[in-house]
Amino acid sequence: MFRAILPEGQILCDRYENTDEGLELYNADDEFIAFVPYNNLHALLNEDVYAEDERSIM
Repeated sequence: MFRAILPEGQILCDRYENTDEGLELYNADDEFIAFVPYNNLHALLNEDVYAEDERSIM
């Protein structure tokens, strides 16, 4: 599971695809959820990595 961090909030998705303009986000059923332009994307987090260890990286 991935979490796209945007200025307006967050979007959870199961997979994504890179395009020239941004990311296409998809759910577990491979249905399109959203398109996020790169200039609106603050971060894309892999939820599996952060769930394993709750320590802060700061």
